[in-house]
Amino acid sequence: MKQNAIALLTLSLALGLSACGSSGNNGNNGGNAASPSASGGSSAPASSASASSGSSDAPVTLRVAWWGGQSRHDYTLKVIDLYEQKHPNVKIEAEYAAFDDYWKKLAPQAAANQLPDVIQMDISYLNQYAGKGQLDDLQPYIDNGTIDTSSISDSTLSGGKVSDKLYAFNLGSNALASVVDLQMLKDNGIDVPDNNWTWQTYTDIAAKLHDKGKIVGGFRFDVFFPFYLRGQGQHMYAADGTGLGYSDDKYFIDYFNMYKDWYDKGYLLSLDKEAQKKGTPEEDEMVPGHSFSSNGWSNQYILLSDAVKRPLDILPIPGWNDNKALFLKPSMYFSIASGSKVKEEAAKFIDFWVNDIDANKIIMGERGVPVSTKVQEALKPDLSPEQAKVFDYVAWAAENSSEMDPPNPVGATEVDALLKSYAESILYKKNTVEEAAAKFRKEAEQILAKNKK
Repeated sequence: MKQNAIALLTLSLALGLSACGSSGNNGNNGGNAASPSASGGSSAPASSASASSGSSDAPVTLRVAWWGGQSRHDYTLKVIDLYEQKHPNVKIEAEYAAFDDYWKKLAPQAAANQLPDVIQMDISYLNQYAGKGQLDDLQPYIDNGTIDTSSISDSTLSGGKVSDKLYAFNLGSNALASVVDLQMLKDNGIDVPDNNWTWQTYTDIAAKLHDKGKIVGGFRFDVFFPFYLRGQGQHMYAADGTGLGYSDDKYFIDYFNMYKDWYDKGYLLSLDKEAQKKGTPEEDEMVPGHSFSSNGWSNQYILLSDAVKRPLDILPIPGWNDNKALFLKPSMYFSIASGSKVKEEAAKFIDFWVNDIDANKIIMGERGVPVSTKVQEALKPDLSPEQAKVFDYVAWAAENSSEMDPPNPVGATEVDALLKSYAESILYKKNTVEEAAAKFRKEAEQILAKNKK
């Protein structure tokens, strides 16, 4: 029986699940959530699969694409091997890349109607691809039983809907989080913060660590400026997607004045060094012990912890309890290309990913806390302390968050790029914060105005 999403995660906590891409200093969306990797994937033929999956014995070639770090690539390939073992008529061609490279590769494939059959989808791009008719509605595969949702709540799935159609299937639940090295604070005689730390607490820690030759992790602009707005009772986008959701530039000015102050004082990694990174966990400044923190999505903790190879902890993002800014979101999705010739097989692969116990014992929640309560229960005995921390944190976040904003409107990726450009112009002192706020508003509104009907 389907259960409420919050109850689902609270149950995980009650059962003792104590202890979702990889992470860079700026906390990639997940999204970024999961973050990108420099690794490339195997090339695939231009066309989609060459055979129909109507017969269970007919040979089928399935293209599956995703982004992520090397560890994600490795275990995803193991899951694919397992699927092929259980479905010997299916051959899967893997396509993977760094986050930014992934979308650059996907764009021309979409234009040529040659998208992979199964596409790892991000909330920032969902409206764009669904709005252009490039994704298939997944509800029919649920209705006919191809994808089993009997242990998955409706609210968990709702984040993949656009205009009441399910274009993306949630692979796991995520929350924004700070991965922190509390031992670094103890070693330097700095008080350890608790869950209720604030932006001022973060600033004070950064100042004290700077005196010790350390830095703190930055905040990816397109993820954390909207989060900051939520804390102020505002939103990045208007509900209808035709403009920005905040009318007073004070919020932009306050946030980026704070950020500029951190940067000018040397609390953050310099932009020129940041530009050399692909955002893999191995490149994070926490690995060599230079940084106290890395800010992103909760699922990123596991791979970053593996890369750091010393005990780390998870705290909510500073200011999380201002207007209940914290929220749960799908870590990432799987979608099926509308042009796929093997949609039924693609749906079977999604079902396998979210429901197969053996597969999830390989995945172990890296793409977010599993959406199936049956899978959560099955994984409990096998969770490492670090994996259990993520389950525990997401369960806590479920009890201390508010509803997430709707999926980003069409044009949001352009707005994100614009925000990044103006944020960097502030840090490079090419624009004052006030100038950037006004210019960003004007250009962002022009981009979003195209959504008006």
